[in-house]
Amino acid sequence: MVHSWPLDNEKQLLKAYYAGKRMESPNGGFLILLGVRALEGGVAIAIFECSASSLRYEMEIPKATRTERKQVRDALDEGDDPDCPRHGEGARLVRAGKDLVCPACGVAYARA
Repeated sequence: MVHSWPLDNEKQLLKAYYAGKRMESPNGGFLILLGVRALEGGVAIAIFECSASSLRYEMEIPKATRTERKQVRDALDEGDDPDCPRHGEGARLVRAGKDLVCPACGVAYARA
């Protein structure tokens, strides 16, 4: 596997990522999402490539909070198809094994 570097300003980049905005790369240019993989414990890792330097970077996406999980459970109890609490309307959660997961951020929000 190719080595990837951690990003420094993850909080600002996470906000831009959830909003679907272009994210600035530390080397100039912008970051291109290559993929997201879920890890143990509910966190996920997003792998990006710099458009200017082709260096790869990784950013940890934190696990779902209690409030986010409750929001998804409430939507399920009402009979709705829940959206990702972080990406907002239009980003539907999908089944992945026994979990409902956001395909964009790799985070599991509820048991299916």
